[in-house]
Amino acid sequence: MKAQRLGAVALLVRDYDEAITFYTRALGFELIEDTNQGNGKRWVLVAPPGALPGTCLLLAKAEGDEQVQAVGNQSGGRVFLFLYTDDFWRDYHAMRERGVHFLEEPRTEAYGTVAVFRDYYGNKWDLLEPRAAE
Repeated sequence: MKAQRLGAVALLVRDYDEAITFYTRALGFELIEDTNQGNGKRWVLVAPPGALPGTCLLLAKAEGDEQVQAVGNQSGGRVFLFLYTDDFWRDYHAMRERGVHFLEEPRTEAYGTVAVFRDYYGNKWDLLEPRAAE
């Protein structure tokens, strides 16, 4: 059987530097790589602290009308990305202090503690601490 894994998820952004600033400062992600590829293109990878190797967001600068219009709405208004945490309240309070806008109050569901927030561009995310297996 072959082993497979997702290496990165491309996220359309308006500007590399503003995106790096948001993801590293507001969400506390680490800048994994920022390589100039010429012609205004860069290979920019960010990841949450403690992420498994290769679990990254590829910050991709939008080009052309179709991509520019998709910035902040890559999932048609649904929650797009799920940020798992081992301590919901620690991360929730830290993110709020750094200016992250949550769309709802935290709630407890059968699967864990969760709250929806928007990133810098308007994409919806879940901050989620999964319920421990009983």
